[in-house]
Amino acid sequence: MKVLVVDDDALVSQSLVTILSVEADVEVVGVGNSGPDAVAKYDQLRPDVLLMDVQMPGGDGLTAAEQILAAHPEARIVFLTTFSDDDYIFRALKLGARGYLVKQDIAQIAPALRGVMAGVSVLEGHLLERTAKLAPGAGTGAGRSRRATVFASLTDREYEVVEAVADGLVNAEVAERLFMSEGTVRNHISAILAKLGLRNRTQLAVAWYHSGN
Repeated sequence: MKVLVVDDDALVSQSLVTILSVEADVEVVGVGNSGPDAVAKYDQLRPDVLLMDVQMPGGDGLTAAEQILAAHPEARIVFLTTFSDDDYIFRALKLGARGYLVKQDIAQIAPALRGVMAGVSVLEGHLLERTAKLAPGAGTGAGRSRRATVFASLTDREYEVVEAVADGLVNAEVAERLFMSEGTVRNHISAILAKLGLRNRTQLAVAWYHSGN
């Protein structure tokens, strides 16, 4: 697979090139250092996977990803960052990114890229089945289909909590929207995670975004 690496830290970029170059099935075709650089080099090199940082002084990766995906909806973009932050992850998923990895998990990078090439999404080293993205008009046919499959075991109230979490709301905001206490929200989220076999609210949001039809 052909990989384009974009990171504003030259040492990180060189380390990634070194790590990936020893893999027999990986070819690093280019290196960039900013969002605009990523857009230009993607158009020029057309890599199989773009491995990109989120925060870069010369232009952030999320904005670059939005521009690239607008022109190339099939683009495989994987974010590699030190910021394991729900807000970044939600925004990346909404844009259509195929993965979100933290830089500490160096050993997971090559396997994660192979997973992306095979058609799955990757979140912090964990492979997740990739189905259709959340379509416009949640709550219509797509919403009913989602409820009938992945979230069938949830109560109506739990499902409303899932929707709020998928919108990126923190517990206080979920409580305000659904007219319940924060303690009740926490209890619902714990019950939901247990029913679905998930570890945290980030995985819950990922399940939501990849469950639409």
